[in-house]
Amino acid sequence: MPTDIPGRRDTRTDEQPPDALSVPDVLDVPDVPDVTAVRDARAVPDVTAVPDARAVPDVTDVTAVSGDAAVPGGAAAVPAGTAVPHHAGRPGETAPHAPGGPPATGLPGRPPGAADAAGRPSGASSGTARAAGVIAAAAVCQAALMVGLGLLITGPAARVWPLSSEDGVNDALERARTGTLDTVSSVVSEAGNTGTVVLGTLVSCLALLLVPRLPRLREAVFLAVAVSLQSLVFLVVTEAVDRTRPDVDRLDASPPTSSYTSGHTGAATALYAGLAVLVLHRAKGPWRRVAAALLLLLPLLVGLARAYRGMHHPTDVAGGLLNGGLSLLIVGRALLAGPHIPAPLPSGATRHPGTTRTTREAPTGPRPGRTTVIHNPTVTDEAARDAVRGVLERHGHHSVRFVPTTADDPGEGLTRNALRDGATLVVVCGGDGTVRAVAEALAGTGTPLAVVPCGTGNLLARNLGLPLEPAKALSAALRGTPRRIDLGRVEGDGLPPAHFTVMSGAGLDAAMLEGTSDRAKATWGWPAYLVAGLRELRAPRTRLTLRLDGAPPLRRGARMVLVANAGTVQGGTALVPAARPDDGLLDLMVLDPRGPAGWLTAVRSLLRRRPSPPTGPRTDTSRRAVEYFTFRRAEIHFDAPQPRELDGDPVAPGRRLSAEVVPGALTVLVPERGE
Repeated sequence: MPTDIPGRRDTRTDEQPPDALSVPDVLDVPDVPDVTAVRDARAVPDVTAVPDARAVPDVTDVTAVSGDAAVPGGAAAVPAGTAVPHHAGRPGETAPHAPGGPPATGLPGRPPGAADAAGRPSGASSGTARAAGVIAAAAVCQAALMVGLGLLITGPAARVWPLSSEDGVNDALERARTGTLDTVSSVVSEAGNTGTVVLGTLVSCLALLLVPRLPRLREAVFLAVAVSLQSLVFLVVTEAVDRTRPDVDRLDASPPTSSYTSGHTGAATALYAGLAVLVLHRAKGPWRRVAAALLLLLPLLVGLARAYRGMHHPTDVAGGLLNGGLSLLIVGRALLAGPHIPAPLPSGATRHPGTTRTTREAPTGPRPGRTTVIHNPTVTDEAARDAVRGVLERHGHHSVRFVPTTADDPGEGLTRNALRDGATLVVVCGGDGTVRAVAEALAGTGTPLAVVPCGTGNLLARNLGLPLEPAKALSAALRGTPRRIDLGRVEGDGLPPAHFTVMSGAGLDAAMLEGTSDRAKATWGWPAYLVAGLRELRAPRTRLTLRLDGAPPLRRGARMVLVANAGTVQGGTALVPAARPDDGLLDLMVLDPRGPAGWLTAVRSLLRRRPSPPTGPRTDTSRRAVEYFTFRRAEIHFDAPQPRELDGDPVAPGRRLSAEVVPGALTVLVPERGE
């Protein structure tokens, strides 16, 4: 939806001056209603192709996966029907999400890993082999580095400060021993014991695979391989580097291995720091940082306990931390790196909750066959179509059919016809409205969609990380891989059930869109919405009732209500910061500023990349200008009819808006990281 109010949601809200009315704290509800995934009995069979070698996820630093763009997972489940504060994070992940893991082949009648007629491995085997090769090559370098450091520590650098002072540190730790510290260090040391780490890894992997409805295969493999790699390198290092343990009274039995490196510390780093990475990578809300910090603290405490108990020199502990950290870095780069769009799901049929038939998971790519280009002729001239045709031909798509949209059919019926005619790839050239109409027909079919941004807002393209130049966007998409993303489904009085890809709303944003003429958009582009928005600022507020996931209703005042499947708008601004197109959730923003001070508060909040935390507890004289909610199904009832919109297209005004998420309903081609 072409909206121009920048900003982004964390799990916090901004408050207004104390002269306003009080509103109860925002509640979020974790219970999961069944949602009906989409639908058409005429759905086209699964699409297939052998993936390009470039479809392997790009490699980035493990720390990169712990940012706010994290995909969901790991949030604690909450009993059905229980309301929890929004700042507690997203509700328990029970809706189907796209897990990680090897790419699915999508080849009919062929098991994952089988070769095609030309002898090339299918997507699962080639992707797995590439990741295994990266890990193996990096592991050799890791082992060589650790051995080299060990030989340096025990050889030429042994008498160089600070290594020359290690014996003094060992003696000081021995003198500092007390009965209480001995007990505490024994308990902490056990957290890095082999049995504890093996059991912890096994339980964590089983939880990742079995607790959610769809397994987090990639995350489970990441954790298991990282712990295993650390252990393997540890064994190599202890064989190559012979170092005696500290010359102090040891509180534990001395194992036969070398003192360098600390195996307890390395194993604890691989397990607990790996869990911290997954918490930051998958979970939402401020609690995830606290949980990750506690997990990261454990390896440090284990290392300190091992040194305190006389089992290792300080450099042995440092070596263990380095060995575990490098293992996480290597495996994380190979398995977790990539854009935020979800990884391909395992091949095979999966039934979304509430559906009456199965749908094939995201294939590895469009197989050679008929390609249909649905284009809006008002924004794609002949030159643009020639450019699109040239890009498709360069990527092996020679059987291309161009179909223009009309006033009577903005794309949905045309797409259904293309599917019946055997299209294996659909390309849409137009704005967000055209994209939405095509997505409506493709939902649940598994046929991949390539988005070519040619409109004013191009919000789906922005959220997929596509370039905004049409030819470059199509080229990047065709070089990329299919990913499943969610759709939002809305209905209301005078509004039949329909899907949206990015945003739907009521109030100010819908009035702004309705008040922007086609001529203004063609002349000024998306800034034309700003002018219309200024005209609508004096529109009256409305009162509304929210019911989220079956929780007790909430009363609010609002000038704008925005339901978001993705949160980035023009200029790269994150209007709804936690909205992700692949998390099985929708996000709601309620904008209710009053007076100049209220508008300043709202603008300040929306212009920040993250809203600031609340300045204090709520009182009877405080009120929020911007509020955010996370949900799977919402019922919104307005006291007065409101203008409404779907992905930037005005629809009939009304007093009711029901919204729910349809997880993984649309398959889109997204660029590889760095495109």
